[in-house]
Parts: sequence; C-alpha cells; structure tokens
Amino acid sequence: MPRILGVDLPKEKRIEISLMYLYGIGRVTSNRILKAANIDPARRAKDISDEEVSRILGVIQKEGIKIEGDLRRDIAQNIKRLMDIGSWRGLRHRKGLPVRGQRTRTNARTRKGPKKGHVAVIKKVEEKK
Repeated sequence: MPRILGVDLPKEKRIEISLMYLYGIGRVTSNRILKAANIDPARRAKDISDEEVSRILGVIQKEGIKIEGDLRRDIAQNIKRLMDIGSWRGLRHRKGLPVRGQRTRTNARTRKGPKKGHVAVIKKVEEKK
C-alpha cells in the first residue's frame, strides 16, 4: 500500500484515482502528476514501486503543488484574515451562516445546524378509576 505524505492510498484502485485521496489533488492534477512522473494512470496502486512513489513526490514538490497540511493551513489563514478585517464574508464565517449568497430563510441547515425551539409535546393520559 503506497503511502504519500502520511496518507495511505487505497491499493485496489487505479493510481490516478488513488492520488485523489490526497487533500488538494483532483483528477486533472493527478493525471498531470502521473504524466510528469512517467507512470501509466491505469496501473493499480498496489503495483507501484517505491521508486515510482518517490518520483510522484518529486513531481509534487517540483511543481510546488500545495497539498494536505500546507493547503489546510493556508485556507484556515485566509478565513481568519477575512474575519479579522471584518469583511462581509468574514462576518458570515464568524456567525456560521452561508458565505456565498445562498438564502437562509429556508434551507442552509448544513451551516446553521438543526432547528432550535421545536420540541415535541407529549400529552399525558389520565387513568380512569
């Protein structure tokens, strides 16, 4: 099972799909990396040798592709910067509301969380004597 930057790639999938398990790499970037490393995208990840894994890592570092921790850190810093300067997008992030102009009257449950204030009322039944 190939391991790149602390991420175990699924061994039964094609290498072009397996590389997509790295945060920040999609299908196009994966194919570009494999082409630069001279590796057939149709091969399974379990068939990739250690030398080929190091070639893939070399291409990633040479092209300066940000992945995993570096990319996550940059995104978090960008969001923090927006909140610090008090921009509209930063305020939406701070309040936990949709950032990109979606409506909030209905929907937006992913950002807003479950509904508040709706508690089911259970009626008590009196026993007859």
